[in-house]
Amino acid sequence: MSDETPDSLIPYDAIVQEALRAVVGRVLGEIVAGGSELPGNHHFYITFKTHAPGVSIPASLRERFPDEMTIVLQNKFWDLTVEDELFSVGLSFNQIPATLVVPYAAITQFVDPAVDFGLQFQATVADMSPTPTDQPNNDLMEQADVPAVESEDGSNVVTVDFGRKK
Repeated sequence: MSDETPDSLIPYDAIVQEALRAVVGRVLGEIVAGGSELPGNHHFYITFKTHAPGVSIPASLRERFPDEMTIVLQNKFWDLTVEDELFSVGLSFNQIPATLVVPYAAITQFVDPAVDFGLQFQATVADMSPTPTDQPNNDLMEQADVPAVESEDGSNVVTVDFGRKK
């Protein structure tokens, strides 16, 4: 027997990621079915890639968050709509209302801290590089060349935390 694991012809990682993202859609769908009221102390932190295809957010938010953004669905949100591939929701940013459209493929993290539940996803969209921005003027030191960190075994890991508060 060989110690090397053969390359799979079945895209297990992609299948698992898709199934876990479906959990997010199902949870949000349950909220819509319940009248868009979050039960008990449940609330959600949803982190997504702002430049992913299909994401629709105001230009001011995309400028402020050129790579990733976390939204909180707790008390003040409206018009939560859940579809097969995406969700949309109304939120207020600095007292300015906005509608966000987020495909599930753009989500990198979903957390419900009320029950210590979280899902973390790998980026699945091919064109996920952030939009270039101007260099900040507050960096006085030049950045050193830092080598990229790679996984020792080359594996792709899906983090699923089913822990509960005690």
